[in-house]
Amino acid sequence: MRGAALVLALAMPLAAAAEIVEIKWLDGGFSQKSTIAPKKFLEVCGKLKLQETVQWQFQGSAPSDFNIHYHVGRDVSYPEQRKGIASASGLLSVPLDQDYCWMWSNRSTETITVELRLKRGKAAQ
Repeated sequence: MRGAALVLALAMPLAAAAEIVEIKWLDGGFSQKSTIAPKKFLEVCGKLKLQETVQWQFQGSAPSDFNIHYHVGRDVSYPEQRKGIASASGLLSVPLDQDYCWMWSNRSTETITVELRLKRGKAAQ
């Protein structure tokens, strides 16, 4: 019982620090509107396969630090990484089967809103 309480106590600060949203594709698309508290972050994550593409765009109510990343072992790869932007768009060409995350870090003292739109497709052969 004591071990479970310790795990819960350690996990609570992480839960309070971030919102993690799982991508649930609907007809190849996904959209999400979220708020990010001051000094917190938002991650929107989902599994993608090699040779898929994702057209992405977001609009924020204020600048934040943004990246798209995935993990391979202990290494983190960033297909996209930008600091202090309020909106952006692009095309992710998936380099390998992996979980990919769109992430925003709110470094400000105000709550911000982020609207994300994703559209999944296949890379041209």
